[in-house]
Amino acid sequence: MKILIIGGGNMGLTFARSFLKAHIVTTEKMLILEKSLKKAEELKKLNIGTVYGEPGPYIKEADLIILAVKPQDTSSLFAVLKPFIDHQQVVLSIMAGVKIQTIADQLGTDKIIRAMPNLPAQIGVGMTVFTSSETVTRIELVTVQNLLNSTGKSIYNEEENMIDAATAISGSGPAYIFYFMQSLIEAAKEMGFTQAESELLTYQTFRGAIDLFNKFDYSCEEWISKVSSKGGTTEAAFVKLNEQNVTKQFKIAIRQALIRAQELSILATN
Repeated sequence: MKILIIGGGNMGLTFARSFLKAHIVTTEKMLILEKSLKKAEELKKLNIGTVYGEPGPYIKEADLIILAVKPQDTSSLFAVLKPFIDHQQVVLSIMAGVKIQTIADQLGTDKIIRAMPNLPAQIGVGMTVFTSSETVTRIELVTVQNLLNSTGKSIYNEEENMIDAATAISGSGPAYIFYFMQSLIEAAKEMGFTQAESELLTYQTFRGAIDLFNKFDYSCEEWISKVSSKGGTTEAAFVKLNEQNVTKQFKIAIRQALIRAQELSILATN
């Protein structure tokens, strides 16, 4: 299997490294197209595959083409790619907001997979939601899912609109977690801990909570109940959280992320 990654930025490089590390593909079967001359030279030094600076006939050699570029670059990119695209090739897009139909129309092909990975994919613990056009075969889907799973875990959904939902949940999700962690760090500092102590308290607490959640078969509600005791400190905190309707406000915030993802999809289509 020969793979062409278009875009040598963070996510394109993440995919290349993950595929090679998982021995899914060799450097001889990895192609990278990067328009930035400086970035292309940097990629060549990494020995992760053959790096090109311009589109060409080599594109037809790829079984899978991965679009890992910014959505605003699509119009100019599709125009130069189209002459080299074969309808038997599978195109995997991780471009936010660009619909399957838009890609199919502008590239003149119909085997399209659209995916939304997130930042932790860079260290192999990412979460990706993906969908596809009807012409993508089951074998092709399984092959792509194996590739995506080399960066963490993945979920397939038949509904393309769930990509926008994934953007709001797992795509933006790491920032929500960092936001809450920062709040704990700041609270710890206000209580008298140093910056380093506050960061350690927060980091180890988050890590411990996630490890507990993964090790035992309890829901989040059940874990909250286990930590809380009648008249205790945790209950006091949750009384204040409930008074401020924090859960509802957080859901509203995430819904706003979804709305923005849907707006960006419309803008990318137009």
